[in-house]
Order: sequence, then C-alpha cells, then structure tokens
Amino acid sequence: MDTTTDYIEIAGTVKAVLFQNEENGYTVIKLETMDGETITVVGCLPFACPGERICVYGGFEKHSVHGEQFKAEWAQRSMPVGANEIYEFLASRAIKGVGPATATLLVTEFGAKTLQVIENEPERLVQVKGISAKKAAEISDEFRKQAALRRLIEHLSNYSVRPAVAIRLYRLYGNDAMELLEENPYIIAGERIGASFAEADNLALSMGFEGDSAERVAAATLFELRHNSRNGHCFIPVEKLIAATSQLIEVPAEAVEEAMEVMCDSGEMLRCTIADREACYLTSLYEAETYAAERIKEMSGERITLKKNVDQLISEIEEEMSVSYADLQLHALRIAAENTVMVLTGGPGTGKTTTVRGIVALFDKLGLKTLLTAPTGRAAKRMSELSGREASTVHRLLEAGFSEEGDELVFRRDEDEPLVCDAVILDECSMIDICLFQALLCAMPHGCRLVMVGDADQLPSVGPGHVFNDIIRSSVVPTVRLTEIFRQTAMSQIVTNAHIINRGDYPNLHSNTADGDFFFLRRTNPTQAVETVAELCSQRLPKKMGIPAAEIQVLSPTRRGETGTVYLNSVLQSVLNPQSPLKKEKKYGEIVFRVGDRVMQIRNNYDIIWSKPDEVSFETLEDGSVIPHITLGSKPPHGTGIYNGDVGTIAAIDTENEFLTVLFDDRAAAYGFDMLSELEHAFAMTVHKSQGSEYRAVVLLTCDAPAQLLNRSILYTAVTRAKELLIVVGSDDTLIRMIDNHKVTRRYSGLRARLTQ
Repeated sequence: MDTTTDYIEIAGTVKAVLFQNEENGYTVIKLETMDGETITVVGCLPFACPGERICVYGGFEKHSVHGEQFKAEWAQRSMPVGANEIYEFLASRAIKGVGPATATLLVTEFGAKTLQVIENEPERLVQVKGISAKKAAEISDEFRKQAALRRLIEHLSNYSVRPAVAIRLYRLYGNDAMELLEENPYIIAGERIGASFAEADNLALSMGFEGDSAERVAAATLFELRHNSRNGHCFIPVEKLIAATSQLIEVPAEAVEEAMEVMCDSGEMLRCTIADREACYLTSLYEAETYAAERIKEMSGERITLKKNVDQLISEIEEEMSVSYADLQLHALRIAAENTVMVLTGGPGTGKTTTVRGIVALFDKLGLKTLLTAPTGRAAKRMSELSGREASTVHRLLEAGFSEEGDELVFRRDEDEPLVCDAVILDECSMIDICLFQALLCAMPHGCRLVMVGDADQLPSVGPGHVFNDIIRSSVVPTVRLTEIFRQTAMSQIVTNAHIINRGDYPNLHSNTADGDFFFLRRTNPTQAVETVAELCSQRLPKKMGIPAAEIQVLSPTRRGETGTVYLNSVLQSVLNPQSPLKKEKKYGEIVFRVGDRVMQIRNNYDIIWSKPDEVSFETLEDGSVIPHITLGSKPPHGTGIYNGDVGTIAAIDTENEFLTVLFDDRAAAYGFDMLSELEHAFAMTVHKSQGSEYRAVVLLTCDAPAQLLNRSILYTAVTRAKELLIVVGSDDTLIRMIDNHKVTRRYSGLRARLTQ
C-alpha cells in the first residue's frame, strides 16, 4: 500500500454487492463498518462477497446520483470467519455451485472450518448430502482460484501495484503467478500485463532485487524499445538504446549489452544491420516490417496482362459519370489497371476522390470484387460518402478481436482465412502503422490488388513506422502524385491556403471577405480566444451562417493548457449542452457526462456490442442543445467493436443499472460506468485525433502550445479538415511559427531500406 498518501481507513464487513465487473474487478459494495454504519464503497475489489471482512483505504466523494460514497484506492481483505459470516459468504453464490441450501449443509457439517475444508480437504465435502466427488472438486477449484487471486492482489497492493495488474497477471499465469512473480517481478511490465516499468521496478527493488540485476537491465531495455515504438519508431540504433537504458537505471553500458545478447538469443528482441546502422527491434516489429517489405516487393514486380481495352473502358466511365479526367488522373487509372500495387497521392483539391471513384468503376468493369477500407471509422465513413460504396475500417474488415485470454489483439482474417476479394483500396494511408499494414497484407489473397491513397504531407501514423512515406520514397511502387488544383476547388481559400502553407509560404490572413471560406480572428489572449471560440460555436455560426453546432469541429494542437482540448471541452459543454433537469448526468472523476454530449472513443475495444436502432429522432431543447432519442427493437441487427476515434452522442444515461448509451451514427453502444475511461468529450479534439475526417466547419486555435506541436504538418492537417469554412482563432505569430517549423521528427524505420534491397 502507498503509505505516502493521506488516505482514510475504514474497516468492516461486506453486507451486499451491488455491482461487479469480472473483467477489471470494478465493484460497488455496501460495507457495514465496525461502528455499525453502512456506507457505499466503490473500487477494484474482485470477488467481493457478503460476509467478507475488508479494510479499505481512500476517500469520500460526492456522486451526482447516488450521493456520498467511498472510493477505495487500496484494500486489505480477509476471508470470513465464524459460522455466520461463512454462511453469508457461501449463500451469496460467491462460489459457483454453492447456493443458500448447500451453504446451510456445509456450515452445519463443518462449522467455522468450512472454508479450510473446501480449500485443503475437498474430499471431505462428499460427506454432505448432494455433493459428488466431481462437484466437490469443482467447488474447491473455484475457491482456490479466488483465494489465489485475492492473495496476489493483497501482495501486490503492499507495493502500490494496481489490482487490475494482479487480475491480468493471474489471468495469464493462473496459480503459477505468485511463483513467477517472485522469480522475476518485471514480468508485470510485459505488454500482455501492462504495468508501467516504474511499478515493476518499485516492486522488484522492494523485494530485494539488485539495481544491476539481469532481470532489471532486461526489463529496462525492453521498456525503452516499447516506449519508443509508441513514439513511432520501429527500431532504435544500438548505441542509442544502450545509452538510454544505461541512463534510465544507472548501470554500465556493458550490463545493457549483455542483457541485449541474452534477449536476442531468447527471441524477445532482434538485432540486425539496416541502412548501415546496427538496429534493435522488438521481434514483433521486425517481423511486421520484413513481411510488409517482402510482400510489397513481390506485388510491385507483378504486371497484369489485360484482355480488355483499358482506354475504351475509361472512356465508357467518363461518359457514364459525366467527367473528363485530367492527364494525371488518366495515368492513375491505367496504372491501377495494369499493376498489382500502386500509390495515389496529392493535396486537397487535386482530384483524388474523383480518381478513386474512377478506379472503383474500372475494377467493376474488369470484373473485380473491390473492398474499400481506411484506418479509422470516420475516414471509412467519409470514403463511403464520397465513393458511394460501402467502406469499413481495417480492423472491422479483418474482423479484429481479442484472444481467448482476452489480452491480445488478433485478426480472424489472415493468411489461413483470407479476405474474399480481388482488390483493396486503402484510403488515408498516412495514418496506417506498420503492424496494421502487415495484418492487412496478410489477409489479402495472393494476386489481390492494392491501391494506397493518401496525402503524404499529412501527419504520420500514431503507431510505429512511416509506412506511406517510406513506400513513396522507395520508388519501388508505381506512384501517381496529383498536383493540378481543379477549377471547382481553386476558388476555395481553404484549398489555396493549404497549398501555400505546405510550400512554407504565408497565407494572407487579412483578406477576410464575406463570401470567403477562410477567416483569421486575431486573439493574443488565451482567455479571449476561448471566449471567441465558444461564441462562434454557440451563436455566430449557427445563427448567422446557418451551420449547426453539431457540424462545427473545434481543433487545437494540444490537450493541455488554457487553449487545450481538455479545457475547451468543459467550456463548450457549458454553452452547447448546458445542465438541465431534462438531461441526466454521470460524473466520472473530474468529468461530467451528460445526455446530448458529443463524445469520442479513445481506444480500440473489440468487445463492445452495438445495435442498430429501429428509430432515431432528435429533439431541440430551449437551451439550443440537441438530444437524440433512440428506439431499439427486441432483436436489432448488431455487431461488436467500437474503435479509437469513433465519435458519437450520448443518447441515454441509466443511473439505476449504471450504464450510458452512445449513438455512433447508426449504431448504439452501451457503456458500463466502469468503462467511462474509454470516452472523452469531442466538442473539441486535437489535430491528431481529427486526421482522416472532414467537417463542414472547423474552428482552429493557434495559441501557445508545446514547441513540438507547433509545426507545419499539424497546421496543414488542421486546415485540410475543413470542407466549407475554416476560422483560425489566435495569434498570427504562432501561425507563422508553425509554418516556419518544418522539422520532421525522424522515425527509425527500416521499411524504405528493405524495399530497395
């Protein structure tokens, strides 16, 4: 337990369990204290049962619906003692196969020793009427499992390790968890368990491991590799990895080199030479990169002999679609017809969408079954709207889910069960990382075509690698870069200024005209800037320009600070969806979720079940907020999976059953209150989160932010999110700094080098 924190300590007996999530241990209980008072306690208390004695450490908080409750940060627990407490425990069905009737018989037979008999002498249970040898073994196994997990949680809590870590550890290793933990506490920092290196390190040092132990050095080295993969790197140069690890835990470089050698032998990491550098990879990233390189090289070497006249087919498409393709677009269509893999890139207004529609139509005429996909839900939705064809996320296309253990991402579609298609068109390719790219390539049958579409000047993927740019720069894959700005978009200041910014020049910020679509409002004071944004979204744009608040997206480069998205969302919620007796609320930490709020899923969850409502309607209240109303049928169509970046609206909050419902376009998903860490408000979002989407109107803040976030790529990406209107609010000096800052953070990726080998 963390003794440095000033917690309140309350001891008592569990009288009732109101809610329990078996996956993460989140529990709501009624606790009868030593003074006879009954309080509500919430926290991670897996397998909590009536009759159990418990001492909780934490503090009281005010719940908007349930009133005052105690939030337990840590707990010390002991099994019930005495016949009465043991009966309450067993009668609550804490052990599968034991209910009130069996509990009575067990306690009558064994009294206060009942639990000892169940755990250590299960063969004696057959003395009780109705319990066979098989049932006795099942009861004992279930109780032993619970007891082992309880002991593990209690042991780790003494070292400030979260109960959720203990649950994942036990789920992975079962009854061997404690023994393995004593051998090497750093196992909890592995990817499948997910504790931080700091948690594992504190545990290990507290258990007596030396500061230069082999286990500590190996764990620190893997931590550095994983940490850097989350910053976009596929590998780390050997000398940099040694230096970083040595500095992190203050050990000699020789100790790190020895640990690396051992881990290379065991397969935990891999060391190789790439692009004349000695590189260290996590094994999974090495395999993803080498597979992707070999598959793309194989595909780029394939040429297709066509029986049909491509130019004739293109002429038919032009007539059917009433379009006349420019020379580069015609070239792109021919490349798509004659090659197994190609890249189509270009900035805004250069005709990528028109070209993609043409490629889809051409593949149709060639008798090909084509699948359309994109890395995010919003990008896939936009692709569907622009192409007139169904598109899905890559995760949904590959039927992503968790492994049977529930802790590892797997794809049902792979080399053994590939996609049924002849061609795949992948949009927003700049967003795809090397692992997802490998998964897509694995699922594509041999001979399947791949068309990669995107804007190479936008932000790179959040995950490891620089896939799209690496492929383009390798010159291995046939690439068409559209450069002509078409007449219908050339009049747009959004498009014009996006290209000006991308060249490193400065747009004219003071040419605001009534019929323009690009406006700059100078606000050097952050408070004034936020007030202006709130007024634009709640008053000026809806009332003067007829743009509903739901079609306006506020963007900021940063989450933190006076103009970051966290603060912006609290301000925008107060003006766009204010508190009302007509709207239920749920407070989660410092955040208040309210019916009518715009929210975003912030991590992939492949298990969330969604349903398609029979009916959806929207009600506009007097305060101007718009509330969705949904009707679910008895057996509506449903599926699973809500993905990082999906944006929806809270349609209902059920305080009695403790869940809220979010409407994502035509899908309704239920979130238990313990899952609310997966949601955040989306009235405002970071530029990174907006990538792959387009909005009718964008309001962009350009105020102070961390230097690495004030760069040209972020500004260019933000500007290109707007379809009809872009309003930049902030400092012109900051805007100029962003344009001038074209330092591209280098990513260590070997894909380009492997493609050219």
